[in-house]
Amino acid sequence: MEMVLARIQFAATSTYHFFFVPLTLGLAILVAIIQTRYVQTGDEKFKKMAKFWGNLFLINFAMGVVTGIVQEFQFGMNWSGYSRFVGDIFGAPLAIEALLAFFIESTFIGIWIFGWERLSKKAHLACIWLVAVATNLSSVWILIANSFMQNPVGYELVNGRAQMNDFGALLTNSHFLYQFPHVFAAGLCTGAFFIMGVSALHLIKGTDIDFFKTSFKYGAVTAFIAVILVVGVGHFQGQHLVQEQPMKMAAAEAHWETADPADFVVFAAIDGQNRRNSAEIKIPGLLSFMSYNTFTGEVKGLNELQAEMEARHGPGDYIPPVAINFWSFRLMVGAGLLMLLLAVLALIFRGKIETKKGFLRLMPFALFLPYLANTFGWFLAEFGRQPWIVYNLQTLEEGISQVVPASSIAISLTGLVLVYTLLMIVDIYLLATNANKSPELLDAPAGKEGSLWI
Repeated sequence: MEMVLARIQFAATSTYHFFFVPLTLGLAILVAIIQTRYVQTGDEKFKKMAKFWGNLFLINFAMGVVTGIVQEFQFGMNWSGYSRFVGDIFGAPLAIEALLAFFIESTFIGIWIFGWERLSKKAHLACIWLVAVATNLSSVWILIANSFMQNPVGYELVNGRAQMNDFGALLTNSHFLYQFPHVFAAGLCTGAFFIMGVSALHLIKGTDIDFFKTSFKYGAVTAFIAVILVVGVGHFQGQHLVQEQPMKMAAAEAHWETADPADFVVFAAIDGQNRRNSAEIKIPGLLSFMSYNTFTGEVKGLNELQAEMEARHGPGDYIPPVAINFWSFRLMVGAGLLMLLLAVLALIFRGKIETKKGFLRLMPFALFLPYLANTFGWFLAEFGRQPWIVYNLQTLEEGISQVVPASSIAISLTGLVLVYTLLMIVDIYLLATNANKSPELLDAPAGKEGSLWI
């Protein structure tokens, strides 16, 4: 029971936290690009755009910080076995993230907030670029730590503990080299669709047409580039995982039996107990193509991979939860392909977007697509590694704390869910309220009704 509750707690806090992260990553860069245009042209419209979207960025950033701090405490409390085993490695990138990236972004975000009209244009612009770079650099160190869990490198086992012996190997982990570009592009995609969704609401109402038409254009161009990167990098990342974590990819495809060529299962009624699909709809050869860029090629099935794991690690169930991985993968890919279609249309329509009322009505709903794709993508990344907490080195059972009672975890889990739900409601309310305001109120005197706090 302790392990189930601990897993639910970490999954809940991670999911809540990651609702805020991609928007922070992408919106910081977009605000920096827009402010760069202001410095280049001197056009006050771009200054107002930087303030308007920057205000929404700050709200989201604050919520992300609050929800992220709690996660680190859980490593020592709920997962002490994991912390003892891998702390010498996992702790290093987390410490660098806090001492380097987070300090830079938190320092310069304050200077940027209060630096309008106080700093020179170029010095003030440098502040937002430092925030944007440091924010994404923060994700670099987090992903380096996570990539070790997915693909352990640069370590040696000493007295039953993993100790780092090659820091460079951590930085060049093959899993990280695919994972970071995917997350970076997903952040840009989230920021771009957020800008397009909010801009669409204003364009439908006919308010501040020029301002939000320009904002929509920036969002459309960024969305198109970002979705192409997400899809492209995701494809190559999947091919890499076929070699690095074949069990994860076989679970994502509900692929039970080794086959050459391997068919892609569009739909499956998964019978995990008997390790088969009781019904399925398949596309011949497509899984081989997705894995090797050719319609022939052997893809190992879950049953063969299970036998290999038993031969290597001893008796046990090494198959991840297939249904969760299977549907997470399809929901992630489905959301991604829908975003690609909408990004192409947005790029085509951007010149006369204010006249495309039907399309504009879709875009506020499309704002949620990156959130779906991001969330289910992480479900696949983490559930697909089960039953390992560190792939091929430590299982979940070995990583759980042995002294924290289930009742304590249940109480803290309930409290965290309640608090995080409240924070989510506050975040959505603040974003919606400020997004609905006119940019003309940005320079209203402090304290006046309708003024923005930036």
